[in-house]
Amino acid sequence: MERDVLHKLDSWRGSPFRKPLMIKGARQVGKTWVLREFGRTRYRNCVYVSLEEIAPGVPSEYAQLFSQTRDPRRILSNLSLATGQPIDPGETLIVLDEIQDCPAAIGALKYFCDEAPEYHVACAGSLLGVRLARASSSFPVGKVEFLEMCPLTFSEFLRAVGAGNLDEFVRQIDDFSPVPDLFSHQLVERLRQFFSTGGMPEAVLRWTQTGNMNVVDKVLSDLLDSYERDFAKHGGGALFAKLSLVWHSLPAQLARENKKFVWGLVREGARAREYEDAVEWLVDAGLAERVRLNSGKGIPLSAYDDPSAFKVYCLDVGLLRRMSRLSSSAFAMGDALFSEFKGAFAENYALQAIAPQLDVTPRYWTNDKPRHEVDLLVQAGNAVVPIEVKSGVSVDSPSLRYYARKHGESTPLRVRLSARNLSLDGDLLNIPLYLAHRSHEFIELALERG
Repeated sequence: MERDVLHKLDSWRGSPFRKPLMIKGARQVGKTWVLREFGRTRYRNCVYVSLEEIAPGVPSEYAQLFSQTRDPRRILSNLSLATGQPIDPGETLIVLDEIQDCPAAIGALKYFCDEAPEYHVACAGSLLGVRLARASSSFPVGKVEFLEMCPLTFSEFLRAVGAGNLDEFVRQIDDFSPVPDLFSHQLVERLRQFFSTGGMPEAVLRWTQTGNMNVVDKVLSDLLDSYERDFAKHGGGALFAKLSLVWHSLPAQLARENKKFVWGLVREGARAREYEDAVEWLVDAGLAERVRLNSGKGIPLSAYDDPSAFKVYCLDVGLLRRMSRLSSSAFAMGDALFSEFKGAFAENYALQAIAPQLDVTPRYWTNDKPRHEVDLLVQAGNAVVPIEVKSGVSVDSPSLRYYARKHGESTPLRVRLSARNLSLDGDLLNIPLYLAHRSHEFIELALERG
């Protein structure tokens, strides 16, 4: 599969300020494949080393190579001897996989940065975010670069399923003219498929190979089982039960009309102080995305967060469908794609598409009297842009209008993601759901036009 992250890796490779790279992301989003493919296609050779523990508490056989010395050239010499491959500056990509299981290797990255910058070192780990969140003071702050990897975008999905012509058409859109029906109808149909398969690489691959959604469901179920095993293996006994309860509550949380995370849906009588560490773990692991309540008063958005309220979304819309035990046939006909589950799938998809485009995590906004809610607030330059996600063609946007009236001149643009065609009407930008992965570009273009 052609992954867009390869272009970011090309930039890293060619940068004169390159540092050792850490790729973060949930299990099975394709981190290892991307690094090995990058090494295969961009370097003379690729030295791949897995640092995953052989068993709980039993380090990888390669771990000693990092714990016995801090000299990066000695480490590289030993790696070369152990793998039987040459390691040459600029010609070899050194891939350290599952690095979260080897603290000594994480610490060694400082010395690669300071003493051997000519060597290209890239790391990955399924639970790297959790490890870094708990990192000690020995973590090499400022000595590594980070790259977040997510499931396939809709753009990548189109290329993977043989609809590269549609992706090419979408890439060429540079104004707000309506998308011709010839393309729009095909894009909607592909979006229905994407809502069913999601963007996890193996699920998409099985769909392209078989066209059988039962096979896709088996892949998604196996992925969900592997996450449960991670809860037990890496969460520890005290956290395991809480992780499982929070994780399994996500469909119920998102089925609610306002989707605010409610502790009582995790377990009757549950309180924040009991389960907030489990939410934090899931977010750090890349399995969930937390969207905080925000007053929308200005930038930076983080200055106006309300820490007492947030929503939690799943990393992937296909996994959410499988967790909900919703048949893919729900998206096969009519407007079901845009009406099932009270818009939860549309919102989850929108966040999944928009968040990777931004430097700042989106927020959401509410008003109690009268009751209004804006699904997402994004920071675009020096502006806060409200985004409403609508799940159908017949749409109205009273909350967007109320938000704009309340925030006056600080709201130069309102955005609606819906099943309607692309358009810019005054300060209201409508983006079709199948173009959500280009939302940031369209927002910037609309702001430029003023």
